Amino acid sequence: MSFKPRQYPTIRITKKAEATVLQGHPWVYDGELTEMSRIPENGALCDVLGSSGQYLGTGFFNDHSKIKLRLISRNANDQFDEAFWERRIRYAWDYRKTVMGSDLNCCRMIFGEADTFPGLTVDKFSDILVTQTLSLGIEQRKSVIFPLLAKVLQEDGFPVRGIFERNDVGIRKLEGMEENKGFFPLENLPAPDSTQVEICENGIRYHVDFENGQKTGFFLDQKYNRLAVSKLAKGRRVLDCFTHTGSFALNAAKGGAAHVCAVDISEDAVNMAESNARLNGLEKTMSFRAANVFDLLPELSRSEGYDFIILDPPAFTKSRATVDSAMRGYKEINLRAMKLLPRGGYLATCSCSHFMRDDLFRTMLRSAAFDAHVSLRQIEARQQSPDHPILWNVPETDYLKFYLFQIV
Repeated sequence: MSFKPRQYPTIRITKKAEATVLQGHPWVYDGELTEMSRIPENGALCDVLGSSGQYLGTGFFNDHSKIKLRLISRNANDQFDEAFWERRIRYAWDYRKTVMGSDLNCCRMIFGEADTFPGLTVDKFSDILVTQTLSLGIEQRKSVIFPLLAKVLQEDGFPVRGIFERNDVGIRKLEGMEENKGFFPLENLPAPDSTQVEICENGIRYHVDFENGQKTGFFLDQKYNRLAVSKLAKGRRVLDCFTHTGSFALNAAKGGAAHVCAVDISEDAVNMAESNARLNGLEKTMSFRAANVFDLLPELSRSEGYDFIILDPPAFTKSRATVDSAMRGYKEINLRAMKLLPRGGYLATCSCSHFMRDDLFRTMLRSAAFDAHVSLRQIEARQQSPDHPILWNVPETDYLKFYLFQIV
């Protein structure tokens, strides 16, 4: 039975795109559109039809983007009003309450396509929400969506003091949007006079600079991986590479490490990490160093006494075209760490790039271990925390690889 037209433009797509959509992926790319009932405005909602005219879903159209359509619903009866968006937000928040339990001081509230909010990230840092909007359809509807974020939380006993937009990313220009950052105006709620907030994760307190820090100000996806590190750290000398604001280092120190050295190339990050150590009374067992890890690791020797090394680098690749170069970068730091560690030492290593697939990362680790003349005894293989849910039909949501090894 063919689809009965609604008020939205209809767009037919190729059989290849139709197969992808039927498998559950929400994106339709440039070159996969075959017929339009009328040319939609960028950001407008469109009904997407298969090759035989059957309804596949409704999504945002954007001719500026390589992703021409981003589906938000597969239900032909949905009405995309305020009630629809509130319902979606409640689904996302109820999921976080289920998988994160009572530990909701800081968490990812909305994770883009995994929560059917294409291109939208919302991180909760205590009573501040930090958003990043990378799709035009969401951008045009944030005046509806953002106040609902605050409403849902406040009605559930979680006050919201402000919503800060971190739209200072170049990818917005590819969607036809300008870069910007600043507080989103909320009715009857004046903007806070500070862009820093204190959060508590795993019992550790952090200062978060959500205006100038990386991404939205703090990386929430490694929460339980940090706990796994803390359980191995007791009595050990730990080197935390790419420490950012000190999260792995602080978890190791709290776990009873004999000493932790936190290293980052950014002076500002190192200063913030040191401030966070003082905030938690852990500075006596920690030291801090501003250095390029690629330069530092070759300079160190086993006489330094490190028996636990943590490698949490930034994404070395953000496209398929640079995967080979990223493999070389990952191998270099892992090889150096494996050579530096004594037999019986411990290694935590990870990649946060979707394009560095798990099989490629494992291949790199095997190669590094072979060249370092060591064997890897796997303790755990982990991924991102569950407030960053992985949709099996959307591979882009699966990005974090995290391994704990003993060197034998």
